[in-house]
Amino acid sequence: MSAAAVEQQPHDDISLTALAEEIMERHPGYRVEIIGGQILVTPSPDAAHAWALTDLVLPFAMAGLHGGETAVLQNISIWLPDAPEDFATPDLCVVDADIYDHHIERNCYDPVVFRLVVEVTSNNWKTDLHTKVTAYANAKVPVYVIVDRKHQRLHVLTDPTEDDYAAHRVHSPGEMVALPDSIGAKVKLDVAEILKAGQPKTND
Repeated sequence: MSAAAVEQQPHDDISLTALAEEIMERHPGYRVEIIGGQILVTPSPDAAHAWALTDLVLPFAMAGLHGGETAVLQNISIWLPDAPEDFATPDLCVVDADIYDHHIERNCYDPVVFRLVVEVTSNNWKTDLHTKVTAYANAKVPVYVIVDRKHQRLHVLTDPTEDDYAAHRVHSPGEMVALPDSIGAKVKLDVAEILKAGQPKTND
């Protein structure tokens, strides 16, 4: 997202969920997540973030992942097993097409239907590179991709274990990255093109 996530502790007399809903009502457009028993609040993404996200959707859609047995969706919340109220909202995901049958509550869905999640970093890059690694690994999401605009790298994490991923590969511009076939199709990502899309545009 476009600004650093803000951690906020709940009041003693209000649940995390109620406090998160209050924040969303007061700040329309902000992303609110509960991870590790803490509320993370992030403002709306900037144009470069959104541009990178759109460019990411294309290879997944062209591989046939949107329609049939799977769908490519944005900003769909995943229920996290770490605490009763925990959930995260990845920028992009590939899910089983029967996701509607796996709704839990508050627009959150069972992690079992998530084949891949993607985060595009902004000023809150530490959340994506650290906090969400643990969260998605504990939720057993098979593949986690991070477009790291801060360090100009693309991370592909696979084989979730407790609190981490057993495989964590970092890719640089110039590489073509083949994602695991387990997502449902063969997808290759051009690291340079994705990172370029995530940079602010200038008018020459």
